[in-house]
Amino acid sequence: MPRTHSGLSLTDKQLASLRQIVSSRSTPQHCAAKAQAILRLAAGDEITSVARDLGYSRVSVSNWRDAFVAEGVEGLTTIHEGRGRKATVSPEKVAQIAELTIHTCPVNATHWTCRTMAAYQGVSSATVQRIWDVQGLAPHRTETFKLSTDKAFVEKLTDVVGLYMDPPDKAIVLCVDEKSQIQALDRTQPGLPMKKGRCGTVTHDYKRNGTTTLFAALNTLNGQVIGECFPRHRHIEYLKFLRRLDREFPKSLQLHLVVDNYATHKHEKVKLWLDKHPRFHVHFTPTSSSWLNLVELWFRDLTQKRIRRGAFQSVADLIAVINAYIHANNNDPKPFVWTASVEAIMKKIAKCKLIYETYH
Repeated sequence: MPRTHSGLSLTDKQLASLRQIVSSRSTPQHCAAKAQAILRLAAGDEITSVARDLGYSRVSVSNWRDAFVAEGVEGLTTIHEGRGRKATVSPEKVAQIAELTIHTCPVNATHWTCRTMAAYQGVSSATVQRIWDVQGLAPHRTETFKLSTDKAFVEKLTDVVGLYMDPPDKAIVLCVDEKSQIQALDRTQPGLPMKKGRCGTVTHDYKRNGTTTLFAALNTLNGQVIGECFPRHRHIEYLKFLRRLDREFPKSLQLHLVVDNYATHKHEKVKLWLDKHPRFHVHFTPTSSSWLNLVELWFRDLTQKRIRRGAFQSVADLIAVINAYIHANNNDPKPFVWTASVEAIMKKIAKCKLIYETYH
């Protein structure tokens, strides 16, 4: 039944809508104030007391009431044309700033900044930032990419993605790769520890104490990693690592290895060894497509969490830290789950090729 108070009639539907506007966290503050005012007026409160409690003028509350009577709940949330603060930048200026940001650069820089664009266009830097936010422009940011030119790209992509999304029975899928030339870097002076109000510090310079190469195999089923460090990165070390993989898994299981096209993986002696061990099945990723090998994600985590900010007085210290990280990972493994289908990947690549050809 309609509820009538002080000249306002609220249906049950209007009452529910007003209460929802007031309680929702996503409602703009001025809209919530209007809805709250209507609810209080409908409950019998005077306009003067409602305006005082909400911090608005009596005229504003009276106008809200008139808008609700004329248009209902929509009258409280709709901003009519001509109301509000007038735009100080013309649509032509906005389009010009966006066009310059995308297709040009300053004479003495590789990209525009808010200040340089503002000075060039005679507007404030805050205006430029608002335009960029609306247009989705971020000239200070870049992302790396490279389109594969592998003639067998689709076949290799389908093969690898098929392993991830539908692995064969009685088999283990291992993502294998090498993280070469990991440097044992030591800072020239001890850094200062982090404390409240100040981040930790390290010296800008460092000492090189040698390098190591990590051979790693990520089990896509459970996220565990088999890793071993070698001083060099040749087919000899790769064969040693393959022999270790052969020892680690029961002979009854087939082993499917996802590897890149590095020459070490295609060495003649490696091929001969694989021929003598038929349970090993090698699946090559397309060229320039390291993102298809899930062990690269694990290498990224290793670098960010344990190596980049570390200090190592020797290669032995570096290897000990890497082995400790592998041990901790295997105690609580978290597998990387592949979700992108071949069709979805090909659509993205087709879009990238179209954009690339348009600009080149």
